[in-house]
Amino acid sequence: MSQQKVLVLVGDAAEELDAMYPIYRLREGGYDAVVAGLTTREVQLVIHDFDPNSDAYTEKNGRKLPVDIAFADVDPSEYVALVIPGGRAPEYIRLDADVRRITEYFFEKDLPVGTICHGPQVPAVYGLLKGRKTAAFPPLWGDMENAGAILVDAPDVVDGNMVSCRGWPDMPEWSRAFMNVLERAAVPA
Repeated sequence: MSQQKVLVLVGDAAEELDAMYPIYRLREGGYDAVVAGLTTREVQLVIHDFDPNSDAYTEKNGRKLPVDIAFADVDPSEYVALVIPGGRAPEYIRLDADVRRITEYFFEKDLPVGTICHGPQVPAVYGLLKGRKTAAFPPLWGDMENAGAILVDAPDVVDGNMVSCRGWPDMPEWSRAFMNVLERAAVPA
């Protein structure tokens, strides 16, 4: 029996914990976490942290993350769920036509979609969050409201098959909620 596949959309400057934590949690749960990027070149993850001497979060380079498949080569029907990590990657991968095609597929089929931190920027720009509850990194709250989303300040916001959180400090709560939604929506492999 083959493992069910979950697609993880990344790009350079994806936040390291936002990407790695769900990838490992999915693999631990028996899923095949497939990493997709603009190309199959490994991406440079970043580490965001909070510093009392900075008005914004700080950023330094993190690990390199291997990419399994290019966005253009993704057949979304092969996957049972989608995860969009945060960091700065969502602000530019959302411009890719294949990211739009992929993201819209998961929303149209009402399959599990997980967004973390800046991840909601992807479905928001396509109008997919209108009337949907979502969490997001606090500086994005105005953007989410302008996209028609109902903002919820919580670590594990579940709206149907969509699970969102504010950022990497919420990963334990987000992961539990996302795995529950994924298991509830699971179809036999």
